[in-house]
Amino acid sequence: MQESLVDLLRCPVTRSRLSMIIIKKGIKILDGEEIEVIDEAVLFAADSWFYPVINGIPRLNIEAVIDYADFLKSAIPDFAERKDKLVEKYAFLLKLVQKKNKRTKDSFAQEWALFNYDTDKTWDADAAGMLNRFLKETDETVVTLKDKIIFDAGCGNGLLNTLLAKNGITNIAMDFSNSIEKAYVRNPYSRVHFIQGDVQFPPVAFNHFDIVHCSGVLIATNNTELSFSCLEPTVKRGGKLSVWLYHHRKNRLHNLFNYVRKLTSRCPLGFQFYLYRCTIFPLSYVIKRLKGNKQNAREMMIDILDWFTPEFRWEHDHEEARAWFYKRHYTHVQITSDEVFGFNITGEKI
Repeated sequence: MQESLVDLLRCPVTRSRLSMIIIKKGIKILDGEEIEVIDEAVLFAADSWFYPVINGIPRLNIEAVIDYADFLKSAIPDFAERKDKLVEKYAFLLKLVQKKNKRTKDSFAQEWALFNYDTDKTWDADAAGMLNRFLKETDETVVTLKDKIIFDAGCGNGLLNTLLAKNGITNIAMDFSNSIEKAYVRNPYSRVHFIQGDVQFPPVAFNHFDIVHCSGVLIATNNTELSFSCLEPTVKRGGKLSVWLYHHRKNRLHNLFNYVRKLTSRCPLGFQFYLYRCTIFPLSYVIKRLKGNKQNAREMMIDILDWFTPEFRWEHDHEEARAWFYKRHYTHVQITSDEVFGFNITGEKI
């Protein structure tokens, strides 16, 4: 991470600013130059909270103190005392987020572990297609984005974020799982910053970002509107919130698959992978080939895992989503894209 990023980060619980003790620095090629970056550190917040920076990425999930205990134990001499203090006061919260997040983090980590950065497309789009889709969904252009700062809440493989940075657009790219590790390693631009965090506890400054974009993420949480309400405070006044959601479909096969996933998504992830690989994948492969779809096998399997393995997969109609914006005093609410499986909706914050 670049040291300047700390100014934008906040404790996801107390909302306090973070101080940092640097453990290890390194060199990374950004914008064609050697830049000193922070590889390992510990971030400290109010009320005894603390979070690690590992492999250049701030790990700002609330349960980071548990997930990364081995690293923190080696980095902080009094780790055990600090952890005990947190657990004593916030046991209920730590237990809640662990239960809420574990299956979701694991399912998306498995999904993006399949992705090949050198050959695969993201949701059937190449680099140009990804950028154009983002511009359409946010109702912006490369020119209008030049002086704006974007918060991408749920960046997945991070390719869109490097594309934005390549075009001179500053953005903070956050994801729940460890998928961002490859994205960070491969990123060659200084205008994108990768962090790990939870949309229900966004670890960034409130009322700060010109555009907050959340594509296909809120519907994979335990409550879509709750997650929406937790994320929207990061938008500054006059800024724009953009979210992509699944919508209901009057399609028998679609609804049959949704019924099936309610049962199979409870199974162990390894079992699910082979179950779908041997059942749904062959059918999907044949149908897509007959329709002229040229996705490779990995891309198809990622699509299947994205549908079937997440613990949650909610669907919403346009008017329901519009109401979320209006209840929170957003204006110029509009549907910017409407596709087979979902739609994107934006609003401007008063």
